[in-house]
Parts: sequence; structure tokens; C-alpha cells
Amino acid sequence: MNAANARTFDPKVVLGMVLFGALAFLAMLWFIGAGETGRGDNNGGGHAAARGLNGFAALAGLVEDEGITVTLGRNTGKHETADLLVLTPPHALDPEDLRAILDARRYAGPTMVVLPKWYASEVPPEANADAEPGWVVLAGASEPTWLAELGDPYPKVAEVGEISGSGPHWRGLGYSGRLPDPGSVQSLGSGALVPLVLDRNGRILAGYLADDGYYPVLDQAAGRSPPDTESLDEEKWGVIVVAEPDLLNNWGMADRTRANLARDLVWLAMEGEELGVTFDLTLNGIGQTRNLLTLAFTPPFLAATLCLLLAMLVVGWRAFRRFGPPIAEDRAIAFGKARLVANSAGFIQRAGRVHLLGPPFAALVAARIARLLRLRQADERSIDEALERRQRGGPTFSASADRLRAARSRHELLRAARALKDIERNLTP
Repeated sequence: MNAANARTFDPKVVLGMVLFGALAFLAMLWFIGAGETGRGDNNGGGHAAARGLNGFAALAGLVEDEGITVTLGRNTGKHETADLLVLTPPHALDPEDLRAILDARRYAGPTMVVLPKWYASEVPPEANADAEPGWVVLAGASEPTWLAELGDPYPKVAEVGEISGSGPHWRGLGYSGRLPDPGSVQSLGSGALVPLVLDRNGRILAGYLADDGYYPVLDQAAGRSPPDTESLDEEKWGVIVVAEPDLLNNWGMADRTRANLARDLVWLAMEGEELGVTFDLTLNGIGQTRNLLTLAFTPPFLAATLCLLLAMLVVGWRAFRRFGPPIAEDRAIAFGKARLVANSAGFIQRAGRVHLLGPPFAALVAARIARLLRLRQADERSIDEALERRQRGGPTFSASADRLRAARSRHELLRAARALKDIERNLTP
């Protein structure tokens, strides 16, 4: 190989290096945008993505089987949804956060709050080889300590106690049945709730807020006469509080009667409206922050990202295959009067100011017609009188000029200008 044909770099090697660097850069953007996913949502918590005894995945599946649209809310923007929002707060919670969500939703949509009771931990892999992912070991039950800090009109007192004896443990909404663990039953004793489900001792297991709102559907289900509507706020949505989570969680869904009760509670919380259901996960620490990189690789923005990558690939290929010296570019604005006029017209059209050309064009044509008619002044009245003397019944200049000045669209402007030009053309010898 002689020196004239020698290549410093092999094009194939350079292309491979460029492609490898581009793929590495895209992979870096992907991992930055996606973040660390960890073990997933099925982490043994008391939320709708967990499949342990204390989770609510079975309730979400049951509601979805009823034909209701179910969404797992992984960001705080879902708190503003008009659908039913199901909140499953944990024991470790800032009550101010929950209070802010509840207050903001009173005029946004219905809300259901399922209070926590169980302390649970995932089954260690070495403890039980038959355990499925997300299975838990219940380590005890306790009422939430933050309940007393919510303030009015929310309930302040919850208690975990025992139900002894034979017979149904609970009754409500036309159902009655037993609980999975009668030795640890959580109930509410606040008078601010209208009971929907009671235990054998008359303690509230589920109820809705008794405030100044108008809730005829909830009142009918509770067997309560609706109060006077003139003094109530009909725009408010109800808040259902479920003190006993075993009525709704995966452990509770093992019994058909409790599953029917859970389904009816969800329908009842919608207050007769056809809504979807959003199960919040942010209070349980499964919030997902949306950033620009995440959105770039998420539909519908993924299509635009792919188009951009394809365009970059085409540009890179053209640059790689380029040969010879670059061709000098022409002037952006060529010399000459015609080009100057065309550029000015294009600038006016792009700026959306075409309608402003009407009055000056009408004045320019008026001056030219006045010279052709030998008039001392180029006023429209004199031009109309002179045109009437030369050609009776013809179009008047003032009417055509008024249409030109009143034109706003491009077609109206051209039509009116052409009419003025025809008048001038008929006067030209």
C-alpha cells in the first residue's frame, strides 16, 4: 500500500466507535430517568400493590373485575383525581400530610381512608421455602397514634380490642359475618362518624363523616334520614373511614361475605356516580417522581424521542458519508429590488400583519387615480364624482377602498385590492 492511498482511520472502526458511544450515552440517560426500581411494589406493605395478608391487591383486582377503571397512584398528582381515592396510610405517617389530602379533596372527589392496624414484615427467604414473594409475617396489631392529631371533623379515637363469643362479629349493608382475627379488632368510638358497619358490641368498624355536607346515598345506606338540604353543602364529597382493615385487605378477601361488603363499600363511596378508583401508594413510600428524562422514554413522548433519535442517526450517516469540500452557501437575502420586495412581503405575512397593508395600498392607488383623472386632491369623493362623469354606473372607488380597509384575511385583501386595480387599469390609456 502506497502513501497516497493510506488511511489514518478505518471508516468501519470510526463508525463502530461512534455507535458504541451513542448507545452508551442513551443507556446512561435511560438509567438516570428510570432510577433504581428496587424490589418492586410487592414489598409486604399495607397498600394496593402488596399481596401479603395486610395488602389490598385483592381488593384492587375485585374492583377491576367489576368493570371499574383501577389506577395505582404513584405520584401526588393523583390526589387531585375526580375518581374515588382510596388511601391506605401506614403507622409511620405525618398527620399533616393526610389532613392536607383530605381537606383538598372535599370538593374534588370521594375519598375512602383505611386505617392501619397490623405490623408486618416480609417472610425471609430462608424461613420458608414455599413462601411467595410479598408474603408477610404479622407481628402484632395497634391503632395509629397519629389519628388524634387529624383534628375536626375527623375521628380521633381508635381502639384494638377482642370480640368474644359465638355468632357474627360484624354487621352492615345487609351483610354479617366473622373476622379473620377476632382477638385484634380495630374500631372507632367517635361521634363524628355515621356508622355503616358495626361490630357485635356496637362499635364502628366503618362509617362516613357527619359534617355539613349533603350525602343522600350514604344516608340511605346507613338507614338515616337526610338532614335539611337548605343548610347543607351539596358540593361536598363524602369521606368513608374504615377502621377495621381486615374487612378489605387480602386476608379479608378470603371470605365471600367480606368480599361482597368490600365491593359494596367501594360502590357506596362513589355516591351513585360512575367513577374510577385510584389506590394511593405515595403515603406508603412508593411515590414515583416524574422528570424530563422519565417522560422522554414514556408514551406518548416515546414516539417523539424515537423520531429524534432517528433524525440524529440520519444526520450522522450523512456526515459520515460526506466527501469533498463544503459548497459555499448563497446569500440569505439576494441583491435586487424584486428580492427585497419578496423578502419584505414574506416577513409581513409571517408576522401576521397582512391586514395592515389595506389602508396604505388604498391611499397609494387613490393618488395614482387622481393623477390619471387630473384631480388636484386625491380624496375619495372627488374620485367618485370624476369616475361617475367618465363612466356612469361603474364601481365607485370609495366602496372598493372601504372593503380593502375592512379586509382581514389574505383572500379578502387580494380581492379588494384587485377591484381597486381594475378601476385604475380602466383609466390607463
